[in-house]
Amino acid sequence: MYRDNKVMTMQEAISTYVNDGDTIAFGGFVTNKKPYAAVREIIRQGKKDLYLEGGPGGGDTDMLIGAGCVKVLFNSYMANSGYTQVSRRFRKAIEEGTILFEDYSLDVQPILYHAAALGFPYIAVKNMLGSSLVEKWGIPEEVWKNDPKLPSRKLIVEHNPFNPDEQVCLLPTPKIDCAVIHVQKAAPDGTCRIDGSVFVDIDIAMAATNCIVTCEEIVHPDELRREPWLNQLPNLVPDAVVHAPFGAHPSQCTNYYDYDGIFFRMYDKASGDDELFKQFLDEWVYGLQDQNEYMDKLGAARLTNLRVRPGYGYVPGLKRR
Repeated sequence: MYRDNKVMTMQEAISTYVNDGDTIAFGGFVTNKKPYAAVREIIRQGKKDLYLEGGPGGGDTDMLIGAGCVKVLFNSYMANSGYTQVSRRFRKAIEEGTILFEDYSLDVQPILYHAAALGFPYIAVKNMLGSSLVEKWGIPEEVWKNDPKLPSRKLIVEHNPFNPDEQVCLLPTPKIDCAVIHVQKAAPDGTCRIDGSVFVDIDIAMAATNCIVTCEEIVHPDELRREPWLNQLPNLVPDAVVHAPFGAHPSQCTNYYDYDGIFFRMYDKASGDDELFKQFLDEWVYGLQDQNEYMDKLGAARLTNLRVRPGYGYVPGLKRR
């Protein structure tokens, strides 16, 4: 139902729209505009058995895996580029078989999300043909058949009915229970404006049953109405709007702040060791009540130094190692 004020606290939004066993999709791309503040709250609330649409995942998905929140991962890429080439909690979970996962190519997953946003039950592509992504399935076929949250199969290779000499790969589109994205500006009614690349954010928001938007600023609707062609999501899509300054930290947020390389380096070390990762969660997630305490812990000077220089879009001379 449409509401003209969808503003919630992070705790309220996560407890209302993220349930155990849900299929969750996160916006952003690897180290860019990932909804970290929401991820930390999901971990704090102990959500479990999540089916994650990882897409171009990074430390956000890696943290959820390491915290034991994830049952199934649909993946095409998982790294904190420049710091961890293969996310370490993700790698450990795959090697030890503690989560189920399925691989797709990095071009196919965005196509799947776009098709889901359009309401398509499946799509036909050629992208994965000729690769082992078609033949080698991470999730056993019997699991695909018997898990009510999954389609009956990962894919079907079939002849193109309009050109029988051509093969196509048929892929079911994901059924997303909740999308979580971070944007620069949102109005209380849910209208959103994203600066810079939108990645898969619009598609997963449109495809999902529910959508949580975290934002750098909550602005008056009139500010977004002055130039409506710059807005990406209409107010009927989001279900919750959460004010979360630096909510994408340690990733970057276009026109607001650069990525925090020192934090990524620290996470790279912590995520590679079981005890260090536990200490990391205790210090940076469980030991903090909310995003305000997280920012207080980082400190005003550190956050100010991450603010991008106007006209540059990044911080010249920022220490990244």
